[in-house]
Amino acid sequence: MSLKPSVSNTDHAQGNLEAYLVIVEYGDYQCPYCGAAYPVLKELMKEFGSQIKFVFRNFPLSEMHQYARPAAIAAEAANLQGKFWEMHDAIYENQRDLNENLLVKLAEHLKLNIPQFEKDLESTELADKVASDFESGIMSGVNGTPSFFVNGKKFDGGAEDLFELLRENTES
Repeated sequence: MSLKPSVSNTDHAQGNLEAYLVIVEYGDYQCPYCGAAYPVLKELMKEFGSQIKFVFRNFPLSEMHQYARPAAIAAEAANLQGKFWEMHDAIYENQRDLNENLLVKLAEHLKLNIPQFEKDLESTELADKVASDFESGIMSGVNGTPSFFVNGKKFDGGAEDLFELLRENTES
């Protein structure tokens, strides 16, 4: 399966934004497997961040994870204040305690403008952004989280396997 739509400037990206290697993760903030992949991906970025562009798309499995969607919307709300990755990281680092209250606590901790943040949580625009990420996942053949795409192609391994792939690709 290939990634639809391809990565654009509406995506959240970090690392080397001009990199040839583009890794996209479809993730759910409450999914334990995404939680387990998170430190591995952090390590990956530390080692290869200058060589890859890493993109995160929301894929909240709301049937199973009641806080996945609110968390995704909270990260999008933080994005409006320039703190997407900080919120993304904070949610994964506190995944065990995830609930509605935690999201506001994290926003306070990140020194966000809280009245604005709370207003943005209600925004249909942010709900639509999360829904459109989810849709793109469905169109791209995502059926669980985390799912990874490397340069637009579905990657059949987990975060650890990405390490192997990168080591092979960067040894010249």
